[in-house]
Amino acid sequence: MSVIAYLVFCIYTLALVYITVYCLMQFNLLYHYKRHKNREAVPLRPAPSPENELVLAGNAADDHYLAATDLSAAAPEEWPFVTVQLPIYNEMYVIERLIDNITSFDYPKDRFEIHILDDSTDETVEITRRKVEEYRAKGFNIEQIIRKDRQGFKAGALRDAMPYAKGDFMAIFDADFLPRPDFLKNTMPYFQDEEIGVVQTRWEHINEGYSLITKLQAIQLNVHFTVEQAGRMRGDYLLQFNGTAGVWRRQTIEDAGGWEADTLTEDLDLSIRAQLKGWKIRFLEQIGSPAELPAEMNSLKSQQFRWMKGGAETARKMLPTVWRSDLSLRQKIQATSHLLSSSVFLFVFITGVFSVPLLFLFGELMEVGVDSKYFAVFLIGLLSIIAVYYVANVEAIPQGESFAKSFFKFLFLFPLFLALSMGLSLHNSVAVIQGFLGKQSPFVRTPKFNIKNLRDSFSRNKYVIRKLSWTTVFEGLLALYFAGAVIGGIYLENTMFIFFHLMLALGYGTIFYFSLRHLSLK
Repeated sequence: MSVIAYLVFCIYTLALVYITVYCLMQFNLLYHYKRHKNREAVPLRPAPSPENELVLAGNAADDHYLAATDLSAAAPEEWPFVTVQLPIYNEMYVIERLIDNITSFDYPKDRFEIHILDDSTDETVEITRRKVEEYRAKGFNIEQIIRKDRQGFKAGALRDAMPYAKGDFMAIFDADFLPRPDFLKNTMPYFQDEEIGVVQTRWEHINEGYSLITKLQAIQLNVHFTVEQAGRMRGDYLLQFNGTAGVWRRQTIEDAGGWEADTLTEDLDLSIRAQLKGWKIRFLEQIGSPAELPAEMNSLKSQQFRWMKGGAETARKMLPTVWRSDLSLRQKIQATSHLLSSSVFLFVFITGVFSVPLLFLFGELMEVGVDSKYFAVFLIGLLSIIAVYYVANVEAIPQGESFAKSFFKFLFLFPLFLALSMGLSLHNSVAVIQGFLGKQSPFVRTPKFNIKNLRDSFSRNKYVIRKLSWTTVFEGLLALYFAGAVIGGIYLENTMFIFFHLMLALGYGTIFYFSLRHLSLK
């Protein structure tokens, strides 16, 4: 066997091992999610106890899942004072609906304030000013806070706004969110547990059915906001605040060192620091916060780049601290998997690229006893991830659909989701590598278009990205690369990789097509 064949085989196998371990770690979260799912009975608005105390839910005293007392049991003046922070940057299409939505909270007007942290450089500033004046005249405690510069981007805005905040609790919403009127009433009671520093709600999707792109995004986010977040909580692992649709205890932010802008995922960074200080994050799967998904490909890619690079930056920053901490070994291992989760795209990319030369070199490997059945062991990873996504998208979240419809929709969409994820692996790998190398880059916002249904369009939106990136060009070349591999496999009568290469060709081709199509919109 030649040195090249041996090297390709080893690199491909090591990448497969990494992906399989990642999938098994996800399955571990599914185990904890399912194990405790039926033992919880946490009502949204439980009846108050005479003592106005927390009520332990579940069948075992060690569950630590607390049902909160209804705030209506207390006099309005005793309700916690909340500062609602809305960090925005150039959100002219959605800022009005955001402010209208937040002012609809059924929480006493004198027990919350609204701070719009406005870093905008366009018409958004004037639109916001007018809405602030409108609601101030109606008796709302609302303020537009404008900084002289965008130093630190979102993290900087949140950090610099803290001295202006009067609340002991900070509810944070990005511009694309539309929380329900009872959001504060449903979340604030959980802070009666003094160990809880953060309450995070589940993201819902107001425009999931808009396009194939939004449907596939929803599949992935549903996993994070069921199996991953709830599984980590139930397994006593570290979890995270997701940057929006949640509430922080002010004391927790200050105790953890405050918002820091040295990563692109300031939310994950502060979450880890807070939990290492002993604070707990309470994830409320039963409370949804509707939001708008990116409706065009380049906006999705900008969001993915920020999440993937920020995740790598946070891993680089926090992993040494995690391993020096007093966490148990299993908590450290799961935290490592969590912080390194973006790295899986790098290994998906490596596996795809090296599978093509492996196809043509496999004859040499067979001469030394390597059989294609050798790779069957890695199917355990695929089966694990199928189980995770099935539970999250068919069982966990009520869809208002019959089981049969949800099941067959999943059967259709999941292979397309895998293909799309493979197609994003080059783009996301670049982000991960830059994050681990410490390369600095600006906070690239995800444009919001106010897309709610099929009648809405983003074609004339001024925030649509028009610049062709080098990664898009390479995505087109990789689509041809894997299409050629499909033809090569048929020619060699070796179909071992044919479905893998078909999905890679489809994934990269889809990413390339929509990236170009959405760039050319007028």
